[in-house]
Amino acid sequence: MTNQAFATRALHGGRPASTPAPTNPGAVVTPIFQTTTYAQPRLGKDRRFTYSRASNPTVSALEATLARLEGLPHALAFSSGMGAITTLLLTVLGAGDRVVVSRVVYGGTTRLLHEVLARFGVEAVFVDTADPVAVEAALSPNTRLILAESPGNPTLELADLAALGELAQRWGIPLAVDNTFLTAALQRPAEFGASVVIYSTTKFIEGHNAAVGGALLFADGDLARRAERVRKTAGTIQTPWNAWLTLQGVKTLHLRLQQHSANALELARWLEGRPEVERVAYPFLESFPQVALARRQQGAGGGLVSFALRGGLAAARAFIARLGDPGHGGLIQAAENLGAVETLITHPATMTHGDLAPARRRALGITEGLLRLSVGLEDPTDLKRALADALEAIPAAVEVTP
Repeated sequence: MTNQAFATRALHGGRPASTPAPTNPGAVVTPIFQTTTYAQPRLGKDRRFTYSRASNPTVSALEATLARLEGLPHALAFSSGMGAITTLLLTVLGAGDRVVVSRVVYGGTTRLLHEVLARFGVEAVFVDTADPVAVEAALSPNTRLILAESPGNPTLELADLAALGELAQRWGIPLAVDNTFLTAALQRPAEFGASVVIYSTTKFIEGHNAAVGGALLFADGDLARRAERVRKTAGTIQTPWNAWLTLQGVKTLHLRLQQHSANALELARWLEGRPEVERVAYPFLESFPQVALARRQQGAGGGLVSFALRGGLAAARAFIARLGDPGHGGLIQAAENLGAVETLITHPATMTHGDLAPARRRALGITEGLLRLSVGLEDPTDLKRALADALEAIPAAVEVTP
């Protein structure tokens, strides 16, 4: 089984024959075990499952699939990506501990660290995780975790995973990598020394805007067991229905990521030629500052393109309004999600990163004209036509001088 290709493991990883269920009637598709509790044959003896806040056969099937794809022995599925990150941080951090974090991360992760965990004495230090010197300077005897997101949300800034893995090993500190934007189809953080891999499975793994979820993958069994106990206590486990939907989505993960990446690269190159666009970021563009690093640690560029409009907020408002106008096709919708088969666009300054102070956003390159495009599986010609129409709708009063 271990020598099977990624596509085969994605398709068959959660099949009923490997599902740890009380009964297996021969269903081709993993069943949904929509139950809260499980009958126990006698005192002190169960059939592995007791209560669905602790574990569930459908959820376990998803966990087995994700573990096989990642090449790691342990997996836990959660009700959301933030549920996964919160559980990890509650597992490894306590009062007086430090976590070193990528300077560019999802706004919810920053909010969790600054507004919640800081009240309990947890210190978060944000650094450029592409710079091993800066990362090591931030490490201290009370550092309990290095938390990297690569590519980072929303600017696509990369962390140097190999350098981080070496530092983590030398200091004896776990390295956790949020791999949501690429998944195991395009990047394997454990191969660079990560001991924990984080996902919002809501994104590319499920891939159809249908199910919210998250996951943690572990190299270390003890850490996995500790996190599982926190999950059981906090009630952050994935639901059977959403686990089942995610299992269906993951079957085509490898095909979708190939097409997402091809479409995104084509659109990124096209956007670079538009006078209304100030700058474009995509890891496999020749103009991307970290393109060499991207090619070393990623199998492809992924499905996200970040670009900034000339004209700032006014330009972004006009652009998004035209994109979503049914009279102009409404092909690309503004939404706070990514990684689905449909193309979506996000304005980070007012959406995903709206909680950050304006000065902090600007320092990270999250300007008012910045947009994050999650490129779907539509024909790129249609997407370019919709984007061109929206770009041409930017008012004449907005400065768009090349």
